[in-house]
Amino acid sequence: MKAMILAAGVGSRLDPLTRHIPKPMVPIVNRPVMEHIIELLAKHGIKDIMVNLYYLANQIEEYFGDGSKWGVNIQYSKEDRLWGDAGSVKRCEDFFDDTFLVVGGDDMADIDITRMIRLHKEKKALATIALSLVDDPSEYGIALLNERGRITRFLEKPRGEVIFSNTANTGVYVFEPQVLELIPRGVAYGFGNNVFPMLLEHRTRFYGYLTSSYWRDVGNLKQYQQTHYDVLDGRVSIKIHHKEIRKYVWIADGVEIDPSADIGYPVLIGRNCRIEKGARLLEYSVLGEGCVIEEGATVKQSILWPGACVMQNTMLERCVVGTGCRVKSNAAVFDGVIVDPGGR
Repeated sequence: MKAMILAAGVGSRLDPLTRHIPKPMVPIVNRPVMEHIIELLAKHGIKDIMVNLYYLANQIEEYFGDGSKWGVNIQYSKEDRLWGDAGSVKRCEDFFDDTFLVVGGDDMADIDITRMIRLHKEKKALATIALSLVDDPSEYGIALLNERGRITRFLEKPRGEVIFSNTANTGVYVFEPQVLELIPRGVAYGFGNNVFPMLLEHRTRFYGYLTSSYWRDVGNLKQYQQTHYDVLDGRVSIKIHHKEIRKYVWIADGVEIDPSADIGYPVLIGRNCRIEKGARLLEYSVLGEGCVIEEGATVKQSILWPGACVMQNTMLERCVVGTGCRVKSNAAVFDGVIVDPGGR
């Protein structure tokens, strides 16, 4: 089976973190979020993958290459403009020759794809979408299912009184190639706004796969932080590429920790980090490669990207610090995003 990862978006809701890095490359526990998706696909035996690219495309292509590092085969569809999710898939029509999967490159999920595909085939569906219960469905497409799992109503990003369900579209789809016939060539086209309403109108075999597996759209700063907390809590079945030296404490190679430093949990420390005398690295914190927590500094519920430095006697709480940034001494920063405007 083949899959397409949608990776062309600008990621404006994560600005300023995405000013110099495409959203699929934003790190979750020190790996690009799209890497976790590729590992999920490989786990379920899906090895042939198409990735569409637009915003900062070279970063994605240079990192993932042909996919051989992950045991998959990756091809790329480079776009000259944003074509919408359905429009982007249509542009790769010749790639698909059988049932195929579509997934967002900026989602964190451990959905049982094998089971979803099995349900799709059992129902002889034309399209099946993975659905998850959410507290606030206004940012997602929502679906209503009948007792057989067939979708009877779908609405993209509802507002106010039109919200009829909290069953949200996760952006994970299984399609038959015939779906591509419904998508026009050469125009921007969306699944939620265009294709799914058409499937309902034509009374096609359109099903929902309601899952209790983990899924989160890493769409804004709050969701980005919460995804890290969920991973550290063990709520997501993904591979963490650092050694767990004690329960909920992961430390990579080459880390220097002063004996007087306080290391809480859960925390994750990347390669070649340094934590100095009297520093405190407290719960729900993640350090990227080469980070430094200087003497007397405190970091709590914060995510530091590679090469970031929290200087002496500084307190950082519920923050995200971009690559190579230095947070000045004797400061206290809460609920902030600190990035280098030059994009280092």
